[in-house]
Amino acid sequence: MASYIALIHKDAVSDYGVSFPDLPGCVTAGRDLDEARAMAAEALALHLAGMAADGEAIPEPSSLEAVMADAENRDGVAILVEAPAKARKIVRVNITLPEDELERIDAYAEQAGMTRSGFLALSAKRAMQDAA
Repeated sequence: MASYIALIHKDAVSDYGVSFPDLPGCVTAGRDLDEARAMAAEALALHLAGMAADGEAIPEPSSLEAVMADAENRDGVAILVEAPAKARKIVRVNITLPEDELERIDAYAEQAGMTRSGFLALSAKRAMQDAA
């Protein structure tokens, strides 16, 4: 099973951000390191499943040396995230929101380096964890 390198970044006023150099656009965040690692695994699974559903080629994981050769990656802490054995099925849903709320969601997600879907999934997961 393949493992991809994820980079964890932390700014003073933000959550722990996670990105995958081999998979541009595959980003997530967590309130603490444990949540960031858990969300990284989920983001990787969703991203790979989406690529597979779109018929995109899944890249081979880069080595740590190759990732760290890029100066932009040296500010992050590298972790290995195991790719799922089988890509999870992505399901498209249709929701209805007031336009101004959707604009606020999109702006917040973009600022956090996330997609709308990723932000809504993370928010729902956090709400369910908090309720438990």
